Amino acid sequence: QLLTRMIQAMGLQRGDVYLASILSWRPQLPRVNGQEPEGTRPPSEDEVRYSLPFFRAQVEIVNPTVLVALGSNAAQGLLGANAFKALGDVRGKWHDFAGKPVMVTYHPNYILRNQSNRSKRMIWDDFLKVMERAELPVSDKQRGFFLEK
Repeated sequence: QLLTRMIQAMGLQRGDVYLASILSWRPQLPRVNGQEPEGTRPPSEDEVRYSLPFFRAQVEIVNPTVLVALGSNAAQGLLGANAFKALGDVRGKWHDFAGKPVMVTYHPNYILRNQSNRSKRMIWDDFLKVMERAELPVSDKQRGFFLEK
């Protein structure tokens, strides 16, 4: 829901963007004492390596203007497992995957855990860069989102 609101704040509808994951499944946590755990785990390098050809094929077919990597797992999948130590090292900067520009930013879950306007603005700045790169109109109102008053 939060991602949908972020897309709408960019002046787009969810149907205007193509959402994809590097993996086409959610890696499950191992059972503990026969109990099914809640949640998922980060994908292994082997799982990412296995899935990347399928993801590359999607990128080739869809031919997006830009890619946005939401969170560490997506960024590691697109940039390489050892491309950075902390997401902050690569977020907000342009990278390349399969000849397409990639903007790395925090996953929307980050905002849910860090509700400050500073955190929201940091991610919104990344989305403003995406809008500019995609040649989407950016209003003064959009430029002012989450600025301290």
